[in-house]
Amino acid sequence: MKEKVQSFGRFLSGMVMPNIGAFIAWGLITALFIDTGWLPNARFAQLVGPMSSMLLPLMIAYTGGEAVAGKRGGVIGAIASMGVIVGSDVPMFIGAMIVGPLAAWIIKKFDKAVEGHIPAGFEMLVNNFSIGIIGAVLVLLSMLGITPLVEFLNQVMSAGVGFLVDHALLPLTSIFIEPAKVLFLNNAINHGILSPMGIQQVEEAGKSIFFLLEANPGPGLGVLLAYCIAGKGSAKSSAPGAVIIHFLGGIHEIYFPYILMNPLLILAVMAGGAAGTFIFSLFHVGLTSPASPGSIIAILGMAERHSYLGLIIGVLAAAAVSFLVSLPILKFMGKDGSLEEAQAKKDAMKRQAKGSAVSTEPSADTRTEKISKIAFACDAGMGSSAMGATVLKKKIAAAGIEGIEVIHTPVSSIPSDVQIVVTHQELGERAAHSNPNARRILITNFMAAPEYDILVEDLKKTNL
Repeated sequence: MKEKVQSFGRFLSGMVMPNIGAFIAWGLITALFIDTGWLPNARFAQLVGPMSSMLLPLMIAYTGGEAVAGKRGGVIGAIASMGVIVGSDVPMFIGAMIVGPLAAWIIKKFDKAVEGHIPAGFEMLVNNFSIGIIGAVLVLLSMLGITPLVEFLNQVMSAGVGFLVDHALLPLTSIFIEPAKVLFLNNAINHGILSPMGIQQVEEAGKSIFFLLEANPGPGLGVLLAYCIAGKGSAKSSAPGAVIIHFLGGIHEIYFPYILMNPLLILAVMAGGAAGTFIFSLFHVGLTSPASPGSIIAILGMAERHSYLGLIIGVLAAAAVSFLVSLPILKFMGKDGSLEEAQAKKDAMKRQAKGSAVSTEPSADTRTEKISKIAFACDAGMGSSAMGATVLKKKIAAAGIEGIEVIHTPVSSIPSDVQIVVTHQELGERAAHSNPNARRILITNFMAAPEYDILVEDLKKTNL
């Protein structure tokens, strides 16, 4: 079930993540040129509405359609999304997420049905007119059918959010957000749920607190600082480096293993997240665009001009509360802080539950086969996987090994020619489904995993 939820969440975030640059461009224009911006300019501010109501939903729909049915899916997804865009007065991000993949699925089924039945020489004619005719029908249906549904969902969510805001209960969202993040649903929550709500709020108020509910680096910072003081073994020694990568680099996945090692620490990030959200609400803090990655640098860059003081206080408060809750847990209730032992224990529990283990050892053929391509996979393929790939490249280069390509990729779309996949142990099953033929190396510590050195030694035997 967890794997299915992660896969669905990955699909949602996969429609937004490739377009983050466009969101940032829109956010910068909003922060600079609206009436309350840094450089108010009525002419430039005219860009804000069309970008949020048309450009961004179209890009989301195209990306979602392309993921389902390639370029044809992207094109028909964008066509169909115009129905929900024109049919509503609010930005239709959720509508685009529904219509884009749905339209692509329909054209994919059509293509499969007519495959082998098109007379020679008529392929281009059928391909073009099928998208045109089906797209025209779908754009009308989405305008009449999908738009009312999405507007109803927006009203329900708005009512729920309004209830939380009116009753000062918004900090309680951390009870759900923080545990979900540790299960690698952070991108799905941030880009699949909170960002569409936040962008709609920006249209109304020029800023939104929703962009901060998941992206706040304070809770994770507090946990890592506690490990710096009260941790043990490799967890303590690696925590200072993790602080830098998390807080300045914005890679939140770096602190997930530290919580998985001691699950009671989930209480610390929940408390820290609630404290930070309370301060943000108190100071009316908001960002003008999603902050990705969730580093303090990106958050300050996307902050609305009147939000800096409350934003800094909120992040520091979240870190302080998380730290104060984490410290006694680590001192009096913590176990051995070895990341390696935590991984071994989890693997043993998995074997006991399933009756067998997923082997990460190479097959007999792999031990002698020359390796040419290694992938480091994470949920979105942009954060921790990029960092891991960099670490591996440096170690491989230092060992004098040449001819090996090291890439970073989403765990759900690992290329078929990859021979070795390195990923977090929580994503092991998804990696197996994505590329069942590759050797999998499951790690818990992105910065100093001992498996890196073991892998390099194996590569010396096969490639030197």
